[in-house]
Amino acid sequence: MAKAVKTPGITEVGELTRNHYSMIINGERVEGSNDEVFETFNPAKGEVLATVAKATKEDAEKAVQAARQSFDHGKWRKYPVGKRARVLNNIASIMRDRFKELVEVEVLNSGKSVGAAQVQINQSIEDFEFYAGAIVGHRGHVNNMPNGFFNYTHKEPAGVCAQIIPWNYPLMMAAWKIAPAIAAGCSVVVKPASLTPVTALLLNEICHEAGVPEGVVNTVTGSGKVIGDYLVEHKDVNKVAFTGSTPTGKDIMAKASGTLKRTTLELGGKSPNIVFDDADMEAAVAGSLFGIYFNTGQSCEARSRMFVHEHIYEEFMEQFIAKTEKLQLGDPFDKGTHLGSIISRDQLEVIDSYVQSAKEEGATIATGGKEKKVEGFENGHWYEPTVITNVTPDMKAVREEIFGPVVVVETFTDEKDVIKRANDTEYGLGSAVWTTNQARATRVAHQIEAGVVMVNCPFSAFPGTPFGGYKQSGYGRELSVETLDLYMEDKSVLSYYGPKPLNPFGI
Repeated sequence: MAKAVKTPGITEVGELTRNHYSMIINGERVEGSNDEVFETFNPAKGEVLATVAKATKEDAEKAVQAARQSFDHGKWRKYPVGKRARVLNNIASIMRDRFKELVEVEVLNSGKSVGAAQVQINQSIEDFEFYAGAIVGHRGHVNNMPNGFFNYTHKEPAGVCAQIIPWNYPLMMAAWKIAPAIAAGCSVVVKPASLTPVTALLLNEICHEAGVPEGVVNTVTGSGKVIGDYLVEHKDVNKVAFTGSTPTGKDIMAKASGTLKRTTLELGGKSPNIVFDDADMEAAVAGSLFGIYFNTGQSCEARSRMFVHEHIYEEFMEQFIAKTEKLQLGDPFDKGTHLGSIISRDQLEVIDSYVQSAKEEGATIATGGKEKKVEGFENGHWYEPTVITNVTPDMKAVREEIFGPVVVVETFTDEKDVIKRANDTEYGLGSAVWTTNQARATRVAHQIEAGVVMVNCPFSAFPGTPFGGYKQSGYGRELSVETLDLYMEDKSVLSYYGPKPLNPFGI
């Protein structure tokens, strides 16, 4: 079995930056049952950051059973919602006290800019505060019934949840999933991405310090194919929540069907960004710039397909390209840095292959389009912010998710045409509309096939706003009050209180 650290449990997080990180199962730091480790990297420098315990199926089993025991026989689900809410607020308070340290570790393990990390960790804190408030008022309801009958619904936690976290927003995505699950009274097994496991482990430790009982939150680290599949197919796991690529999401959906698990899938995107000729030019340029290059373009809802009205195309593109070329790549801890590094060498090569394919198919690289060497970070993974023009809808770079700082640009002439082209994709996660005509904004927003529409705004999500996709961008919504229902069962209780016994057969 997994080997536990001799300390009886986790009472304090301790130093956040370490040379080695252990898994957390049943409230203890543990090593893998075979004592294997893997390396996690600082992608900005291309250097090893730390070693991490590598889980086996045996370790995953122990984590599931710890979660199962805590759910079936523990006290967390039985806490009054007000008491669970206080613990969630404690988590947020500890995170806020250690904000600078969490930002530092997130930057080191993901290569993202310090500005991006600060925004994301601040939202992670607010997620716990939001669900602390949301769960207090999240109850069933009473239904009107014929005389003599009384019906009410009762919300119960769904059970043990496997939560699989992506590498692009390591702490924020963990918070998006853990906060509503434990607010609802569930127990969880978290599987962070092997590229960025550190802050999810630290969040698990903070949960215990804040008062979450042993076994309610467990984190196992290692192979997604081995450990992720094991959790998805496990008979004692009641729900799976996954954020990641569409092909992996389809695979998870198929594997989860064996036990009819409920699933929440937040998958890929190829989000349109539509700029009409009456848009506020300054706002549209700045917002479109942020929409594609925030988090170095490594976002599922990155607005990576830009449609610009032909009447303003030349002026808009002149300003957009000029601002793109002013974006700063470099030391992620420098507050003047706009774009951090690409997560890995493999991902950098994937991004470049899309750019090269666009060139081969006749597109124009208006700016960028190649790997960049950054002084002091020569071994890191850096790619220039890239604008591709003269594209056609059938190009690979236009159809497929690139997941990097690359935007493809097309022109359009009328509203009906651009809506059709914007919806001509298998994805449907995010979208943006820039116009000063409110009637048009509403009209277009209602016709775009996407779960999130940003009107004259580059921001896609705040705690309380539903986030999720249409079509092959997945299903289910995170970050909102409704998310609690994804982690709860509705039980209908029907009672009879009439004066005479019921005798339906009349015998």
